[in-house]
Amino acid sequence: MIIAGQEIAVRRARQDEIIDLRHRVLRAGLPRSEAMFPGDDLPSSFHFAAVIGESSVIGCATFHLNSWENAPAYQLRGMATDPPWAGRGVGKALLSFAIQSILAESTVHRFWCNARLIAIPFYQRMGWKIASELFEIPTAGPHYRMTLLPDQFPA
Repeated sequence: MIIAGQEIAVRRARQDEIIDLRHRVLRAGLPRSEAMFPGDDLPSSFHFAAVIGESSVIGCATFHLNSWENAPAYQLRGMATDPPWAGRGVGKALLSFAIQSILAESTVHRFWCNARLIAIPFYQRMGWKIASELFEIPTAGPHYRMTLLPDQFPA
């Protein structure tokens, strides 16, 4: 995809490729270790990146195998877009690629996340539904739990 004259590749990534962006955007002011989540290193986890050139990561997302309502589900964690690239389609391309990749590689077709208030409209445009009351994550602020189930996948 080309945005602002830049060729951007969306692909699978390694955990170490995305931690700096995750830290800078989602955990600013906290120790870098706060951007590393339990389960990041498990073989069942998927990491994705939107990249300019060989290694300039401008978007990231991670999916951990977890559960939703007692059924296997992937939890989206650590989705971030570098602020100068926000609102340009990077997140949409990244999330679409990630979901399609997981659907092709796994029999688990349920997804959920804890979404920051600012991200709710984005996820709703992508077919996700609010599935909880508002709650607080001490290091990250107010959130809603959101789901994307097979009957909610965008056409």
